[in-house]
Amino acid sequence: MTSSALGRDFHLLWSAAVSSRFGDALRTPALALLAATVTRDPRIIAAVTVAGQLPPLLFGLLGGVYADRWDRRRTMAVVDGVRAAVVAALAVVVALNRVSVLVLLVAAFLLATLGTLFDSASFALLPALVPPDALPRANGRLQAGSAVAGGFIGAPAAGLLFAVAPALPFALDAVTFAAAALLVLALSPPAAITPGTARRRGSVWSEIVEGLRWLRAHRTLRRVTVLTAASNLAISGIMAVLVLYALDVLRVPPAGYGLFTAAAIVGGVAGALGAGRLAARLGTVPALRVVLAVETVALTGFALARHPVSGGIALAVFASGTVVWNSLWASYGQRQVPSELLGRVGAAQRMVGLLTAPLGAALAGLAAAAYGTVPVAGAAAGTFALVTLAAWRTLRTATTAVLSRAG
Repeated sequence: MTSSALGRDFHLLWSAAVSSRFGDALRTPALALLAATVTRDPRIIAAVTVAGQLPPLLFGLLGGVYADRWDRRRTMAVVDGVRAAVVAALAVVVALNRVSVLVLLVAAFLLATLGTLFDSASFALLPALVPPDALPRANGRLQAGSAVAGGFIGAPAAGLLFAVAPALPFALDAVTFAAAALLVLALSPPAAITPGTARRRGSVWSEIVEGLRWLRAHRTLRRVTVLTAASNLAISGIMAVLVLYALDVLRVPPAGYGLFTAAAIVGGVAGALGAGRLAARLGTVPALRVVLAVETVALTGFALARHPVSGGIALAVFASGTVVWNSLWASYGQRQVPSELLGRVGAAQRMVGLLTAPLGAALAGLAAAAYGTVPVAGAAAGTFALVTLAAWRTLRTATTAVLSRAG
């Protein structure tokens, strides 16, 4: 199989991922709208959001263990089947007008908890479906499909469907989860695509430690994982004040804010579709260095922009670079980590990255309240530039090591 032929199994996985992402894009805003119909207390509405953000931090490493213990194909199918049942039950409760704050909290928490296991299994399964040289392209295609299904189709449709009938977005979400489960079950039998993943080696804690030790021992993965957490601090900060920066500094008209943010989606899709070509031309690690440099220039340009057009272009370029980075970095990790450790190591990387996101948003909010949004954008650009400098050196070492092995 060549990188140009991703194969039947990949296309089934792609279809399942896009179906799930479309449903997520329907459910997430609909859940927020539903919370607003139950209560106007901002603390409770925020609690529903937090309930959906906590599980990856609480159970991410545990999800990685079971993604390595169990057959990944079956695990993904079962998780999506359970998620379909949960959302279908929520749709019935909404249709019967029996929604309460407790129902919303439990639904958000349970769906996010199941999602941690699904994400770990999906990340670990992909290298078994496509050849190593096709991973950048495959990851890019997954991100592009998810961005289109979520950003262009699902999110705009969510409000309209909720206005027609509050239960409708949740009912459709249940259908997308059920469809995704069937698509995953249609993948090749586990013996053909997930050799050795059912082998158990010890207690849950010992397997978590095994994954963490492997990550710590791999110099490039360890360092860039930490640097990714630092970059997420900057990215979450700028995203937390994006609407204020756009309206007050870039002078984006309120009616045009949706179009302004759409630039980031367009940039992300373009980057996802081009990730494979860039990796094929430059090599995965050199391409990562180039992407970081481009992102730094784009974010600096965004911090200096004072017009909607220039700001929108800079945001689109930065979003494009971010998606390319995510695709290529995932591909690098999937090629470096042994198959039996992919779930745990991938979960550990995601968890480290997630830890800094709330902190970045909180710091940005406090700084913007005290000094305005312009210093926040400048600080984000400066932080990202420092991350780029550090990562550039780490990735240069990785490139040298790759060339040495090739020689």
